[in-house]
Amino acid sequence: MRRRSQRGRHAQSRDPRGHWLLLILVLPVLFGSLLFEGWTTHEVDAAKTRRDCTTPVPRAVAEGGPVVRINGGTAESAAMPARTVALTYDGGPDPVWTPRLLDLLRRHHAHATFFLRGAEAAERPDLVRRIRAEGHEIGSNTYTGAAMGEASPLRAHLELSLTQKALAGSAGIHTRLLRAPLTSAVDTMCGPEWRAARDAAGQGYTLVAADRWFRKPAQGVVRQYAQTRTAYEGTEKLLGDRNVKEFTTVTAGAGLPRAERPVSVLERWQGTGLIWAQAIGHALVSIMTWVLGIAGALGVLRLALLVLFARAHVRRLTRFRPGAPWLREVTDPVTVLVPAYNEEAGIESTVRSLLASSYRQLQIIVIDDGSTDRTADLATWIDDPRVQVIRQANAGKAAALNTGLTHAMYDIVVMVDADTVFEPDAVHRLIQPLAHPAVGAVSGNTKVGNRRGLLGRWQHLEYVFGFNLDRRMFEVLECMPTVPGAIGAFRRDALLGVGGVSEDTLAEDTDLTMALWEAGWRVVYEENAIAWTEVPTSLRQLWRQRYRWCYGTLQAMWKHRRATVEVGPAGRFGRRGLSYLTLFQVVLPLLAPAVDVFALYGALFRSPVQSAGVWLGFLALQLAVAGYALRLDGERVRALWSMPFQLFVYRQLMYLVVIQSVVAFLLGTRLKWQRMHRSGTAAEQIGQPVAYGSLPSR
Repeated sequence: MRRRSQRGRHAQSRDPRGHWLLLILVLPVLFGSLLFEGWTTHEVDAAKTRRDCTTPVPRAVAEGGPVVRINGGTAESAAMPARTVALTYDGGPDPVWTPRLLDLLRRHHAHATFFLRGAEAAERPDLVRRIRAEGHEIGSNTYTGAAMGEASPLRAHLELSLTQKALAGSAGIHTRLLRAPLTSAVDTMCGPEWRAARDAAGQGYTLVAADRWFRKPAQGVVRQYAQTRTAYEGTEKLLGDRNVKEFTTVTAGAGLPRAERPVSVLERWQGTGLIWAQAIGHALVSIMTWVLGIAGALGVLRLALLVLFARAHVRRLTRFRPGAPWLREVTDPVTVLVPAYNEEAGIESTVRSLLASSYRQLQIIVIDDGSTDRTADLATWIDDPRVQVIRQANAGKAAALNTGLTHAMYDIVVMVDADTVFEPDAVHRLIQPLAHPAVGAVSGNTKVGNRRGLLGRWQHLEYVFGFNLDRRMFEVLECMPTVPGAIGAFRRDALLGVGGVSEDTLAEDTDLTMALWEAGWRVVYEENAIAWTEVPTSLRQLWRQRYRWCYGTLQAMWKHRRATVEVGPAGRFGRRGLSYLTLFQVVLPLLAPAVDVFALYGALFRSPVQSAGVWLGFLALQLAVAGYALRLDGERVRALWSMPFQLFVYRQLMYLVVIQSVVAFLLGTRLKWQRMHRSGTAAEQIGQPVAYGSLPSR
């Protein structure tokens, strides 16, 4: 086997950066579109009703026509000539009724004025272009139809300017016509609406109201309709009125310059950008709604499966299973392999915990993989004939384990990480399931030793709630995907039968376990074989560790994908284990961020109470399952206090780890082994009053 240099094997390689740059560029656009969608669709800071007027419009306006222009504080009114009707339609364009109205107008060779909502114009630019192409006039009905007199100055400005951008992007025009929402006749533009009208007139708008309903078409009128069935029927009836000579636009009837003007290339691009932003926002909300449903269903399904199979696992403790009391007790000697690279902080504690084991027939092999510190010396200075230290040039963890395997004297091999501290009875309990001849490997119960800080507590909950509860389910389903490097027992002939520990992936423990399944061996879980491990103490270390785990697991899953079509133990593992990993360890974390984003979106733009209720309900469900897992593992339930805080930082970090791992895997990025800085704190919890039994009290 070709050995790599020390620098090449343990160098902390640069993580792939290209896709992060892409995310940095894309995410602001996506979140901006989503915020814009929420702000406009759900009308934040917008009023849909108006207060009663306290001051009337000026007398000259109230007694004048429905077309109002304000120049230098002086209001001028205009009306339609006799037998001239200006048909006007508010809102839209509507995907159903706007095309029907256009068809009706074309059949009667009539023109009209469409006062469009900017948000709907941006959503249906093809209809805006058709309105203009068929000779109709376009005015503004604001962006969302908010009451202009009740809106804040910022909201009022955006209602007008965004509508102009939507028209520029969809039809290449700006308009000088404005019909304020919630107004009809000129006297309804009173109070705050009149102040808003003056502000709009100061920006160059001509204000258009409508004549009262009782004014006859023969007198000349501006008729106001929405874009509905009622509008269609009213228009059809009016078009048949023989007393009307002409159906025209507002500006043509009032003798004013045409309302639209062409826009510059820059303005058109800005409008196109607005249309794209709104389209992306609509799509995101639609996609997130589906993703929320799928992710929520998967999350609840996973919790239900964990509880269901954990209960089944507990019931099996009193029935026949590998390692049950009526099988023979395993007393064969055991070889313990301890691969180590720069582990001087914890190597002595690990070896001494093994020497203190109640199981005395041990051969402990420490394989120093080219350490640059005192790891090998500290292990050598332990004065016990059962300890053997092998020094080799740096070649990586898998190579170190294979070196130890060649020096193993006994048929049972236990593999241990150099930061792990064993309980006195752990080795004895760990090897008992090997009494069954079909069992090739046994996973122990790994617990977090350095759990004092908040990050340590979060990982403690993850180990108990996630890893160990998963292992109970995997044993019941006979599809255990990983025997952890911290504590695992193997038959030596099973290891040799699969070629030892492979260097093909970064998750050599997962790769090895899957290879054993494919070779026909069973892998089980012994929850009472307890070892304490040291977990990362900084977010950076945690990121690097979990990134390597996740990336290596993806490599192993891909390597052993053919197990899904095999028969026997390999087929059961492939169809159950690989399917579970794909669905709940890859797909669900990829979808889960949408749950948090949509919860925030709902709190900001929809119903805060409903969003908080859904989020708290899911949290309560997780707390209940986590409490059950802690009880099964003999841990204090009070550790749950830190779990709600975990959802704000830790969970998002794990999502990003999965996302980066999947992207890196799909891009074919190759990662090197990354080593965590050790502080020798794995044994912090030993000696504290923690019960280790798995059977719950009745």
